[in-house]
Amino acid sequence: MKHHIRPKSIPFDHFRSASRSRTVWVTACTPSGGRASPAARRLTTIGLARSGPFGRGGRVGTRSESPGEARRPVFAAERRQRILEVMRTNGAVSLRELAHAVQSSEVTVRRDLRVLEGEGLLNRHHGGATLPGALSREATYTQKAQVAAAEKAAIAELAASLVEDGDAIVIGAGTTTQAFAQQLLRHGELAVVTNSLLVAEALGGAPRIEVVLTGGTVRGAIHALVGSAAERSLAELRVRRAFISGNGLTPDRGLSTPNMQVASVDRALAAAAEEIVVLADHTKIGVDTMVQTVPTDEIDHLVTEDAAPREVLDELANRAVRLHVARLPT
Repeated sequence: MKHHIRPKSIPFDHFRSASRSRTVWVTACTPSGGRASPAARRLTTIGLARSGPFGRGGRVGTRSESPGEARRPVFAAERRQRILEVMRTNGAVSLRELAHAVQSSEVTVRRDLRVLEGEGLLNRHHGGATLPGALSREATYTQKAQVAAAEKAAIAELAASLVEDGDAIVIGAGTTTQAFAQQLLRHGELAVVTNSLLVAEALGGAPRIEVVLTGGTVRGAIHALVGSAAERSLAELRVRRAFISGNGLTPDRGLSTPNMQVASVDRALAAAAEEIVVLADHTKIGVDTMVQTVPTDEIDHLVTEDAAPREVLDELANRAVRLHVARLPT
């Protein structure tokens, strides 16, 4: 059952979906939890105060734009090789992350991606690219932790505003949900059920938070418990909200992950909750992976940040997903 949720400590505005009559809430905040600027609170900021095509700090590098045709093919080859190295490390990378990694504009990187796709070396998607076969590739926890750390911290703080003292919630595994758990240390009494060893560790010492760890088999790549024992331990639960993440989120398929065991436990976490809250930074928005976890029409809230592709967020909003957008400082 879906309800309209208004975070108590975060200013917000709302607008109505063009395709449905239900209200979609949009929240803008700063990572410190302070009051957002008036511009950030207007509906137009679902434009997300997005960075220009050259990132938040202005144009980063101009080597690819320098005159001299003799130099250009060499640098383009080096740049594309670096793009492939980043892709091999992460599997799925956003356009913005790639532009930062190779110190070039997003326009230049987009052109490189088109060339590399034509050579069969990668697949382009909304706002980024994946390696062929990356739908089933799962990055290590260390690799994930190094991506969009500031964005994840902002998402975690905003997501914590959706939790009230006395709530019973479930939390899935992931680097973003781990950051979210750390934000919950500021809350009063809570009951938290999780399959994440790191979430349990983060909350285990809090005197007013009861932590229940599912059973299951340890999956070392994500420091989480999976398998039938984990799923059975969640079967009889009913909590207010589930806070989960994944490797990709698209309007067509919803939340997804490369691993079937992880997906099964995430589904069990979602099934235990009255409302489902997805935490996803811009590197996951518009990305699709092998196994569907939660269909779009079952997602109640998306907590993301202002670098997420606007066109994808608009589609999600039109499908009645309530957007909560954390605004990072420029």
